[in-house]
Amino acid sequence: MRLFHAATALAATSALALTLTACGNGSGNDASGDQSSTPASSTSATAAGGAPAENAGATKDAGSSTGGGGTGTSTSTGGTGGTGASRCHTAGLGFSFGSGDGKVSSSDDQQQLAVVLKNKTSAACTIQGFPGVDLKSSGGSWSLTRSGASPKKVTLAAGSSTTFTITFLPWNQGSGTEFKATSVVVTPPNETTSTTLAWPGGAVLLQDGATHPGTYTGPVGG
Repeated sequence: MRLFHAATALAATSALALTLTACGNGSGNDASGDQSSTPASSTSATAAGGAPAENAGATKDAGSSTGGGGTGTSTSTGGTGGTGASRCHTAGLGFSFGSGDGKVSSSDDQQQLAVVLKNKTSAACTIQGFPGVDLKSSGGSWSLTRSGASPKKVTLAAGSSTTFTITFLPWNQGSGTEFKATSVVVTPPNETTSTTLAWPGGAVLLQDGATHPGTYTGPVGG
């Protein structure tokens, strides 16, 4: 009997020891799982890139705003109105011929006449393009064609001047139809009001129907 009770007690003690060991191991695994779970969650959020993705988007938007609208607007403003100058109007311009005496220069068979445009106002203005030029005679009018030169923008400070050139082919006996010009009507670029000046040259060879006439006008500032 004593041996039986001793064996029973030993078995109960062993069973209790095994139960406590198993419980201790389970608790350790749970703690380890909790510790690894929290860092993993934090690392995942950073990798998903909440903050980095937002920063990338902000950089893209800023770049688009500065490179497209900002720079474009700045360039446009500087190109068109940095000085605040408006277009030159006929009423604000003075008209005369080169050297003030209507001197005509010659080049081979053609001759050139410079027409001076002076800014009479107290503010700067800009002018660009070809003027309208009409030669007048007692019998009619001849609107001159334009040269192939490219117009450039000219800014005239108050009191300053620019010119354009009328190239014409003089009439000679037997050369063709004579056009006895008496005046020239000048209309500045983009204007509808004209100014009339006495024609200082002689008779011009009429070529109003020619494809490439020897009489034509150049651009302002050209």
